[in-house]
Amino acid sequence: MAMSTPSTTPSSNAPAGANRGPGGPGGNRGPGGNRGPGGNRGPGGNRGPGGNRGPGGNRGPGGPRRGGRDNAPAQEEGPELFEKVVFINRCSKVVKGGRRFSFSALVVVGDGKGQVGVNLGKANEVPEAIRKGTEGARKHMFKVEIKDDTIPHEALGGSDGGKVLIRPATPGTGLIAGGGVRAVLEAAGVHNVLTKSLGSNNHLAVVNATVDALKQLRVHSTIKELRAATGDAA
Repeated sequence: MAMSTPSTTPSSNAPAGANRGPGGPGGNRGPGGNRGPGGNRGPGGNRGPGGNRGPGGNRGPGGPRRGGRDNAPAQEEGPELFEKVVFINRCSKVVKGGRRFSFSALVVVGDGKGQVGVNLGKANEVPEAIRKGTEGARKHMFKVEIKDDTIPHEALGGSDGGKVLIRPATPGTGLIAGGGVRAVLEAAGVHNVLTKSLGSNNHLAVVNATVDALKQLRVHSTIKELRAATGDAA
């Protein structure tokens, strides 16, 4: 009698996974791949030309300016004046930090037609001193009596230590003078005259003496009017 061999097939009644062994450890995940370089961007297309802008309209006249300056009458420019810097003096003052300089400018201004003025401007800078002297000379201009491009008579002027003698001259003689005397007579419009400085050589004294001599000049008509005003017979 043959004996039956026991079956090694698991019984269908056994629970599922009963004979399954423990699972192994999971493997390490590999490194991710490098991302490839991006492609170059293509060049942009050219922008089409813009259309021409139409001409702007004419701008209307502006309104009146603030302060009413438009309504002010325009100032007429005066005649061109002769300006001459006769002398520039420098004065130094010793202070704690060193020396401090100041300047004075003697300026003569005239229109060449009988009007002349003289002034001394002082400032810490040469241009400012000249500007002050010019403005002061314009404010202090006076009338000079002139007869036929010369002076009507002889005159002797003095100021401080300066003395200046001026005499009339015939046409063609010219302006026989120098320094500050010549500058004053040129500005006044005198073309023929004889002069002589008899006193100090200081520029300010000579110029002021010349101005004093010019203020003494009188023509015949002026003297006649003065005598008539005082009741004296000519």
